[in-house]
Amino acid sequence: MLSLGPTFIKVGQSLSTRPDIIGTEISKALSELHDQIPPFPRTMAMKIIEEELDSPIKSLFSYISEEPVAAASFGQVYRGNTLDGHNVAVKVQRPNLRHVVVRDIYILRLGLGLLQKIAKRKSDLRLYADELGKGLVGELDYSLEAANASKFLDAHSSFRFMHVPKVYHHLSRKRVLTMEWVIGESPTNLLSLSTGDTVDQDSEYSERHKIEAKRRLLDLVSKGVESSLVQLLETGLLHADPHPGNLRYTPSGQIGFLDFGLLCQMEKKHQFAMLASIVHIVNGDWASLVHSLTEMDVIRPGTNIRRVTMELENSLGEVEFRDGIPNVKFSRVLSKIWSVALKFHFRMPPYYTLVLRSLASLEGLAVAADPNFKTFEAAYPYVVRKLLTENSAETRKILHSAILNRRKEFRWDRLALFLKVGSTRKVLSTETAIKHESSLDYLTNRSSSGVFDVAHLVLMLLPSRDGVVLRKLLMTADGASLVRAMVSKEAVQFRQQLCKIIADLLYQWTVQTLGLGITATQYSSQVRLINEPDNRELGPSSRLSMPLYKYQSIFRDRRLKVIFYRIIISARKDPVLMLKFCWTSFIMVVAASALACHRVFVSLSEVYISPLLLAPKRAAVGA
Repeated sequence: MLSLGPTFIKVGQSLSTRPDIIGTEISKALSELHDQIPPFPRTMAMKIIEEELDSPIKSLFSYISEEPVAAASFGQVYRGNTLDGHNVAVKVQRPNLRHVVVRDIYILRLGLGLLQKIAKRKSDLRLYADELGKGLVGELDYSLEAANASKFLDAHSSFRFMHVPKVYHHLSRKRVLTMEWVIGESPTNLLSLSTGDTVDQDSEYSERHKIEAKRRLLDLVSKGVESSLVQLLETGLLHADPHPGNLRYTPSGQIGFLDFGLLCQMEKKHQFAMLASIVHIVNGDWASLVHSLTEMDVIRPGTNIRRVTMELENSLGEVEFRDGIPNVKFSRVLSKIWSVALKFHFRMPPYYTLVLRSLASLEGLAVAADPNFKTFEAAYPYVVRKLLTENSAETRKILHSAILNRRKEFRWDRLALFLKVGSTRKVLSTETAIKHESSLDYLTNRSSSGVFDVAHLVLMLLPSRDGVVLRKLLMTADGASLVRAMVSKEAVQFRQQLCKIIADLLYQWTVQTLGLGITATQYSSQVRLINEPDNRELGPSSRLSMPLYKYQSIFRDRRLKVIFYRIIISARKDPVLMLKFCWTSFIMVVAASALACHRVFVSLSEVYISPLLLAPKRAAVGA
């Protein structure tokens, strides 16, 4: 590949990210093409810069490195400083590259035409060469890459975890591109450090060094997965060459992007279809997945949909789930889908291939450092946030298909999974969150029983701005099925959590009504003396609860009253179900009242009795 020249090196680099097609051994060998490309002479590079910018080097840059810091198939990069002191990367195109690329594409086209005749294929293989040539010729004009970089920066500037370098347009032309220098570590270097390939294995320092490198690598991968989903589901503008050589982990913890030769713009309908397909894979809904693939123009018209569905069920039906998320590597799911795609001659749109390649490449890096890393586990929280907070007809349709069955009956386990994933990964935020504990994963970590607190999160989310999707979901669902889920055995933990919230409300109300001189501050009987000089906090600490006025605002919310009455009216049609609901509600209120009374007595004893017991000891110490 190196001997054949730039075009075939580029082809080899692209193939190196597709082990599902060429196998892992060949893929590993071809991945060295990213690092072993020989540079061309510096004098030639400086001459190209001066020709393109029509000025001598000294009038353009105060410093340019003697040797290139990186050599790619189409160009090489020097580190430099502008006259006003900015650190920049100066990318210079290889000489006579256009002639070489056009010649190589012509040769490749002849070869594919010959292969088509030998293999007796009906489809014209030369179209692949034409498509490749179109992309490569576009990469030869660095002014287009500069425009791409600026476009990518504008689209993703609001996502703080992503860093896109600025372009210096006055120092860029067709064969020269000057961009902000991105300080950061490459994924391959982090991988070498995390596996101990570059440090002394025996020292204690090297072990700490490996652990820290592994942490940084996994953080890079997590942000890489999220950035792929941002490009896929939010902006629709995809980086078309997402191999590890084009990524950096900055000192501030951002993921930096390099090389913007090609971008891919997605259609909105394809974005929603891709979002739906991720949900359907997690839910094991293969029939809906086939429907989404059809909407993405992946499955050709006239394909036997039933046979495709059966093939996917046979290939992916044995996937194990952990906490509701597939406990399997993304690359394995991808290879299964790919085998079905080859069998039924699926079309692979550019955006589809790019996203799959990017996620598979990131997972490969992560798994090398941590064999337990799962891409689905890293990606699904973002999908959940998108579904629970974006109030659009398309996302509501996807959410309803995931949480409601065909009779619009509520599937409590699915919603619980969505809320659990959303809160534990810090992807939900509500207006009712406590200011200094705004992350809702607090509710998960501080639960005394170790059980995820769905009830508290639902009460926080429902009246908030982000709760509009959940409110519409409750209005759409069959009310009787909601009540049935509420009184079922599966909801016993939810009822226990709700009982504690009612007890908290009764406790706070009692303390305020009786005017006992104490302020309820936290769940589980934590109180504060109003007049105590040091303002000490007494009682055991657990997790923060919502203030009383927040609870009262929930019960006064007209929207929630309408939802509740609609649910009750629907459930009244089944007298037995209503009897169960009334009995369950009565038991919960009695248990909550008993718990609230216990808290009041404990609080009173801590406020009025504890100071009397401590007084003699204080006097003795004073004496």
